[in-house]
Amino acid sequence: MGEPEKKGRKRDAQATKARILNAAKKEFAKHGLGGARVDEIAERADANKRMLYHYFGSKEDLFRTVLEEAYLDIRSAERKLNLESLSPSDALESLVRFTWKYYLKNPEFITLVNSENLHRARHIKSLTSLQDSTRGLVDMVESILKRGQETGEFRAGIDATQLNITIAAIGYYYLTNRFTGSFLFQRNMMDEQALEERLNFNVESILRIVQAP
Repeated sequence: MGEPEKKGRKRDAQATKARILNAAKKEFAKHGLGGARVDEIAERADANKRMLYHYFGSKEDLFRTVLEEAYLDIRSAERKLNLESLSPSDALESLVRFTWKYYLKNPEFITLVNSENLHRARHIKSLTSLQDSTRGLVDMVESILKRGQETGEFRAGIDATQLNITIAAIGYYYLTNRFTGSFLFQRNMMDEQALEERLNFNVESILRIVQAP
């Protein structure tokens, strides 16, 4: 009887931690680290503060864990794109489209990153796992660029890190500035047609950056 009970407790603990992380992601994304309330996270997670502190330590430790999960989730999804099976141009287009759609489906990711930048990356500096996963993304894009040079599709001398930053930036900036942009440019930047036009523009922009003369 002892072993099944231990497995049951382990499953309960994992489920509780998952609920806490999910609730914390929403609370931190909405209010940032400073404005987030542990009471609210515990209530959302159907847990209590004692369990939260037991599993994650302080509120800052929980924030750090949420950030780590958020970054690792997008890196994991990128690895599943199977880009090596596509032509270089198709692979790069696929990555651009994925990044844009991921931001739209996971708005918490953008707000969490914004929050951590306000703290000057204080919480993620101890997370070497994020550096390793980001290095994997750069290596993946480096491989695409190399294949593109070999086929004559892409020009030489493109820095994979710079290209990754640009792919992220052209989607990130549009979405973080959607409210001010809608007012200043007098258009609904989140309209379905506007989003599709922006995605197509992003794809065209990145492919023009890398294409061979």
